[in-house]
Amino acid sequence: MKETPFARDVVDGLIGTSGIRNVGTASIRELRRLVASIEEATGKKFIRMEMGIPGLPAPAVGIEAEIEALRKGVASYYPDIEGIPELRAEGARFVKNFLNVECAPRNCFAAVGSMQACFSTLMVAGRMDKAKDTVLFIDPGFPVHKQMVKMIGLKSAGFDVYAHRGEKLKPALESFLRKGNVSVILYSNPNNPSWICFTEEELAIIAEAAERHGALVLEDLAYFAMDFRRELGAPRRPPFQSTVARYTGRYILFISSSKVFSYAGQRVGLLVIPDKVFSLDRPDLLAFYPSSRFGHAIVYGSLYATTSGVTHSAQEGLTALLRAANDGKLDFVETVKEYGRRARVMKDLFIKNGFQLVYDRDGDQPLADGFYFTVSYPGLSGAGLVTELLYYGISAIALETTGSDQAGIRACVSFVLPENFPELEKRLALFHAHHQR
Repeated sequence: MKETPFARDVVDGLIGTSGIRNVGTASIRELRRLVASIEEATGKKFIRMEMGIPGLPAPAVGIEAEIEALRKGVASYYPDIEGIPELRAEGARFVKNFLNVECAPRNCFAAVGSMQACFSTLMVAGRMDKAKDTVLFIDPGFPVHKQMVKMIGLKSAGFDVYAHRGEKLKPALESFLRKGNVSVILYSNPNNPSWICFTEEELAIIAEAAERHGALVLEDLAYFAMDFRRELGAPRRPPFQSTVARYTGRYILFISSSKVFSYAGQRVGLLVIPDKVFSLDRPDLLAFYPSSRFGHAIVYGSLYATTSGVTHSAQEGLTALLRAANDGKLDFVETVKEYGRRARVMKDLFIKNGFQLVYDRDGDQPLADGFYFTVSYPGLSGAGLVTELLYYGISAIALETTGSDQAGIRACVSFVLPENFPELEKRLALFHAHHQR
C-alpha cells in the first residue's frame, strides 16, 4: 500500500461514519461535509473542487445599495411578489443589452437565485398538461435540477449530449419529443458541469423542436456571459450571450447573480417569462393553482407559496448591479475572467499528470476555459476517481451524478487560488506515480 498525503485508514474511517452509501456518487453537499471532517481530523487542507461556489469578492456597488436600502427602512415591509419595480426595469434592460432579446419589465420577476426560479417554473410548467408529465434534460446537467423533478413528482428523461452535437442533436431530441409526453426541455448554457456552450445552430435546433412538439425551453443562464472566448461584457454591442430566446417565444430564462456578479450569498436572481408563455391558458393547472393562466399560477401560486417575495435589500443590491452593468459602469465579465485563467493552468496540470479532458469541444472550437472543466483518468470510473482522489486531498464530483455517460469528474476552479497550484501539482504528480500503468 503506497503512502498517500491523507492516510487511508483515517479517510476510510470517516467515510464509514459519514452515512454516505457510496462516496463516489455522493451529492455535492455530502462530499463537502465529508471533506470538512477529513480536514478537521488531519489538520490538513484539501484542494477543493467539489462545490460551485464563487470565489471572488462581490462588487461594492451592490453592497452599498443594500446598506443604503436597509438604512431607509426596507427591512420593515414586504417586497412585491413580482419583484420591486426598479429591479424589473433594470432586468428588462439587461436582457435587451446583453442578450439582444426584446423584454419589458412585466416579463421579469425576482427569484431566490436561478435555483428557485427553476423550481417554481417546474412546479407550473410540469403540470400544465396531464399528458405531458416528463422533463427532458439535455445532459450533463446540474444534479439538483433532477432532485427538483423528483420532489415535485414529475417524470424525467435525458441524454448525454456528448455524442449529439451539431446536426446530431436533432434526431436525439426527436427520439424523446415524438412520444408526446415532454412538457419541458431543460439545460444550462454555459453548461454545468461540462462547460460546453451550445452553438447558434444547436439553439435553433432546440427551438424548432420545442415549437413543433409544444414544449417549453427552460434555459439556465447561471453562468451568464462566461464564455470567455468572446467579448460579451459590453451593453448593446455584439457579440451577445447566446440564447434560445432569439429563436422561439416558448422559452423561460433563469438569470443568476451568484457567479457573474459574485453575489451568491444574497440568493437573488431573475426569472424571465415572455408574454407568449405568460398568457398560456391551461385548465389542468386549476388542480394546483387559483388560475389556469400560466403567469398567474407562477406569481400567485408558485412564487408566493415558496418565498412570499425575495429579500428586499438583496433586490436593491441586484438592481444596483444591473443598473451599473446596463450603464456601462461595471464590466462584470472582466472580473470573472479570473476563473478562465485558473482553469487554463489547472487543466494543464491535470493533463501533464496523465488525465484527459472529457468534454473538450464546441463544434469546431476548443472548449472555453471557465468555471468548470471535466477530466478522466485511464482505468478509473468517475465514482472510483472521486474516491481515490480523496486520499490525495483533492475533491470533485463524478460525472455520472450529472446524467453524463462519460467516466470522469467535474472540477470547479473557484476555490483553487494561484498559490494552491504548486500543491495541486505535487498531489497530482504523486497520484499519477501511484496509478500509471
